[in-house]
Amino acid sequence: MAADSWPKRLWQRRSLMQRMAFVALMPALITAALLAAFMAQRQLVNLREMARSNADAIATQAASISLQPLRNMQLRELNRIADSVGDLPHVIRVQIRSGAGQILADHNELDGNREPAEVLTVVREMIDRDQPGGVAEGSVRVDVSLHQAIAMQRASLRHALIALLVSLLLAGVLAWQAARWISAPLRHLAGAVHQLGLGDRPVEVPVTDRTEIGELQQGFNHAAATLHDIQSGMRQQIEQATRELAHKNAALEAASLARSRFLAAASHDLRQPLYALTLFSSALSVDEDRPEQLDRIAHIQECVQSLDHLFNELLDLSRLETGAVQVEISEFPLAQVFAEVARNFDMVAEQRELQLLIHPTRLWVRSDRTMLSRILNNLVSNALRFTHHGGALIGARRCGDGLVRIEVWDTGSGIAPEHLPNVFDEFYRIDDRADAGLDDGSQSGLGLGLATVQRLAVRLDTEVRVQSRLGRGSVFHFRLPTAHASPGESMAPHEMPVDLSGKRVLVVDDDPAILSGVRFLLRSWGCEVEVAEDRLQAMEAVENWPGPPDIVISDLQLRGGTRGMDLFAALDQHYQRDGDTPFARLLVTGETRVDHLREIIAANIPLLYKPVSPPQLRSAMMSAWTSTRAGR
Repeated sequence: MAADSWPKRLWQRRSLMQRMAFVALMPALITAALLAAFMAQRQLVNLREMARSNADAIATQAASISLQPLRNMQLRELNRIADSVGDLPHVIRVQIRSGAGQILADHNELDGNREPAEVLTVVREMIDRDQPGGVAEGSVRVDVSLHQAIAMQRASLRHALIALLVSLLLAGVLAWQAARWISAPLRHLAGAVHQLGLGDRPVEVPVTDRTEIGELQQGFNHAAATLHDIQSGMRQQIEQATRELAHKNAALEAASLARSRFLAAASHDLRQPLYALTLFSSALSVDEDRPEQLDRIAHIQECVQSLDHLFNELLDLSRLETGAVQVEISEFPLAQVFAEVARNFDMVAEQRELQLLIHPTRLWVRSDRTMLSRILNNLVSNALRFTHHGGALIGARRCGDGLVRIEVWDTGSGIAPEHLPNVFDEFYRIDDRADAGLDDGSQSGLGLGLATVQRLAVRLDTEVRVQSRLGRGSVFHFRLPTAHASPGESMAPHEMPVDLSGKRVLVVDDDPAILSGVRFLLRSWGCEVEVAEDRLQAMEAVENWPGPPDIVISDLQLRGGTRGMDLFAALDQHYQRDGDTPFARLLVTGETRVDHLREIIAANIPLLYKPVSPPQLRSAMMSAWTSTRAGR
């Protein structure tokens, strides 16, 4: 569209009162200007016609009285006639000529050097009517000045223009006042609309007349009153809804806090017997060769593992909610994590006659290695759990923008479309699946595995997504920042020694059942074991050894308010006196609240959460012992 013209832009910038005054004044101004111009032109024409008639009359009269003196060539009489005619008003020159054109008399009122302005000249011939043929015997020339007439006309025009300006001024004042009277109700309506938009109080404008403006004012008052009632009702509803929402939010926060407290308290109290049960169930098979007993022990261990799996789901969720899981970002090759996951599930896949494939990759990522391992472990566990034919595949590929896409594929039963939006919700289980239970009779869990996966992904600033086809399988994928490979970093995972025989191990816990189970399990691994329930017993127990222990395993909270950190400090002080080397240390706790674990996390002491499975305990002991030996 073309730009608006300047008159339109100028018009749009004017106020309503200015526009109305302009509309009222402009016709009168145009009419008055046209009328003044017309009257001035008409008056000038009339003046010229009157001057010409006057000059014709004077010239005719002069020609009539000059005919006889001209015949007699009475020059004195002709000069007297010229002078008498020249004395008439507005006559500035009179000439009497003979038939041959000779000037016989000349009366001139003007100086010879001054040019006449606005002069009307009339010439009349003197004809003798008595002679046949009407021969002209001479002529009379009369010059009449229009200066005074024009001056009078100009003065009259000035007076008319002054009167016109006064009239226009009066009309402008009246138009401006009328525009103010008309626009005032509209301005009040505009202000009332602004106040109505604020909605802080009722708005009403006075009804000024009974015209259309009055009807508009009445309509506005009615609409404003209705709108105010609606706003008041909505405000009350919003306030009530806000109070209800705040109450429900407080209730939800209280319920969430209560659940977190319950999980923390329950996990702390339940870990002790479950930890002992785990240790005793693992120790039952030691030195047992009777098939019947081994079969019963296997069933007991399956139940314990199932209970441990369910409890770990609750434990993981509790630790994530309480903030006990700290993010430690580093750069590492994906191949190491993939190989670790493969070792964890190769036997499971083989038992279920499935294939677990790892797609080779040289990509590095920048993330938390432990959290990434837990995410992949959960996803692979689910993939194998609900797959009966085929297997699972772990792979990674670049996806642009400096990101790596990690995928876990399976050829399982798949997920129906109606379940896909909710699979990452807490306690959401698809119980109508034909494979909801495992072949060994254990259940698939509490519905917290994928919820935990998603929460771990959020801590890593990413999101796990799923695509699935019912009966064909699923793929879970997420993205992580890529990293540059370190030339000196080995791609093969570090293998730790697994031999614990001969290691001196001090175990401190205030639960006798746990001490009994751990002592029995560690002795079956060939360790020299001393147990204690508090710091005093621990100091007495180490006196039985000729040197410091290789590994000290302590509960976080001991009897009498003593902490495992205090025990380590007491042992450090005792052995530093003799100049002995430090020992490996390991903390085991049922606590998940981050404020209680902040000091341990800052001290970088290995920490295990009860219940601890024997393989996990063995791996942690060897890792702590190897790290201590390397630090010497």
